[in-house]
Amino acid sequence: DVQLVESGGGSVQAGGSLRLSCAASGSTYSSHYCMAWFRQIPGKERERVAAITTGSGATDYADSVKGRFTISHDAAVNTLWLEMNNLKPEDSAMYYCALVAPPRGIYCSVVMAKKVPTEYGAWGQGTQVTVS
Repeated sequence: DVQLVESGGGSVQAGGSLRLSCAASGSTYSSHYCMAWFRQIPGKERERVAAITTGSGATDYADSVKGRFTISHDAAVNTLWLEMNNLKPEDSAMYYCALVAPPRGIYCSVVMAKKVPTEYGAWGQGTQVTVS
C-alpha cells in the first residue's frame, strides 16, 4: 500500500502564495503513477485542480487555476508539490493529493481526462487552505 501525507496549508491574504506538498511512502507497485491534487468545499463535489504523470511529466490543470498553480513531482524524494500563486478567496478549500497506478493497458492520459476522484485509489488526509 501507498500512504500519502499532505502539508503546507494555512491562511493567506488574497494575492499571496502557498506551496503544498504530498509525501508518498510505502510499497511501489508500478513503474509510473498518475497523481493529482483535488479540492473540496462543504456542499460541493470534489474538484480536480491539477494532475501529473510521474513518468512523462505531462500535466493537466483546471481552467480556474491555469497560469497560477504549478504541479510537480520529485521522484528522488517521492514528493508531489502544488505551487499556488496569486491566490483568490475562491481557492479556499480542503486540498487532497491522490495517486493511482493504472492497471496494465490503461494509460494515465485516460485517467487524467476523466477528472473524477473515483479514478484514484490512494488519498491523503487533506490540508486546509484559506484565502481572505
